[in-house]
Amino acid sequence: MNNSKSMFPCGRSRRREFVWEMGGGFTGLALASLLAGDRFFSGRARASTSNPLNPRATQLKTKAKSCIFLMMNGAPSQVDLFDHKPELEKYSGKQLPADKEYINSGNRKVGYLTPAWRKFRPGGQSGLMISDYFPMVRNHADKLCVLNSCHTDSHAHGSALVAMNTGKTLIGRPSLGSWAVYGLGTENENLPGYVTILDKRGGPISGQPNWSSGFMPATYAGTLFRPVGDPILDLKGPRHLSRQAQRQQLDLLAELNQRHLSARPGAADLASRISSYELAYRMQSATPEAVDLAQESRQTLDLYGIGKQPTDEYGRNCLIARRLVERGVRFIQLYSGGGHLEETWDAHAGIESNHGRHGAEVDQPISALLTDLEQRGLLEETLVVWGGEFGRMPFSEGKNAPGRNHNPYGFSMWLAGGGVKGGIKYGETDEFGFESMTNKVHLHDLHATILHLMGLDHETLTYFHQGRDESLTDVGGNVIGDVLA
Repeated sequence: MNNSKSMFPCGRSRRREFVWEMGGGFTGLALASLLAGDRFFSGRARASTSNPLNPRATQLKTKAKSCIFLMMNGAPSQVDLFDHKPELEKYSGKQLPADKEYINSGNRKVGYLTPAWRKFRPGGQSGLMISDYFPMVRNHADKLCVLNSCHTDSHAHGSALVAMNTGKTLIGRPSLGSWAVYGLGTENENLPGYVTILDKRGGPISGQPNWSSGFMPATYAGTLFRPVGDPILDLKGPRHLSRQAQRQQLDLLAELNQRHLSARPGAADLASRISSYELAYRMQSATPEAVDLAQESRQTLDLYGIGKQPTDEYGRNCLIARRLVERGVRFIQLYSGGGHLEETWDAHAGIESNHGRHGAEVDQPISALLTDLEQRGLLEETLVVWGGEFGRMPFSEGKNAPGRNHNPYGFSMWLAGGGVKGGIKYGETDEFGFESMTNKVHLHDLHATILHLMGLDHETLTYFHQGRDESLTDVGGNVIGDVLA
């Protein structure tokens, strides 16, 4: 009894607590065993506190190791590019039927149904119909999976761009590239896992939130590469500091940070900061080499249209994307169009003038990218995504006007490589190309499919934030099984 008193100084009450806590502990072990058997822990991707960019095994057995997202900033017109609507010829000059619910974004003028501004022609053995704005991409029709039934939640460029990149119109969430790197890490410790290259005319009007890591550590954010000059600002160390001296400074800083981290296990933000210093140091030599196109043959430069206008800039960016994929970078996003209105694909003033200009800038480089990836055996393991934040209306913006207004109800995107079926179209809009009708693809479905193709389950790829397991698709979205090879 004396021993019991020394073990339980508070008497019977304390003994009851001990028995209760012991029982709870055994119950917890049993629960943990059941959850582990259900792959509750292994199925959920979690960041490592050693190096958050360390490569991790995929959750699913798939082909794609990297993704190149070709973002046509400003919203290209589906009925003029990849959604062939011959019925528009028949109804030309008539108004959209009254039963079509249309919210007039920005109170723009509403005109008449207008046919495609350039002809559509079949491409490849599949016969996919692609317009004359993309004659060289049409040569790759048998590689393309065209999603003709996409729809989104916003009419406005800024919020729709953020939604296309992060899954929601609200600013502050991690972008698609951040989720990919969070789940998979990167295969090159000397380069960022996620790279964004903007158009030299400017970035999207909603800016940095489009490649932000949101509530995740900044390690997973997109690193901006400039299209001209030094690819990354402020990457080089001061001239008076030798490489050896810089290394010694970083070693001391790492030692102090590791001491701080050892007292705070699980501090992912601190671990990310430590790894970012090391990554920046390694990038000082790796980044210039990765973007050095002088290493490429004249034949390759000509393939991408580098050294001539109007293809030089986007050609360089596409070739850099291929070089980054070769070096193990996980996610690359290339923007076409910068700033606002006619500097982007925002064709209010005229489809022919706008899409003629921007299509000529990107058609050859995109075609070259698909050719180059295939020739090097990289297309099977590289998912290429093309699209904008929404589409455009099948009617003109004003009577006898050549432009079209925003359309979030139905638009086209396409996928190629990375385990996607080629030479097919999925889903349909109505006879006018106004709204999605069959096999609708919400942006959550698109994101779920992209993650799946990269070996990630969008339902179990979660990040714990403010008491909740957050995901890119936020308890929504379905993988589009019919487009998987």
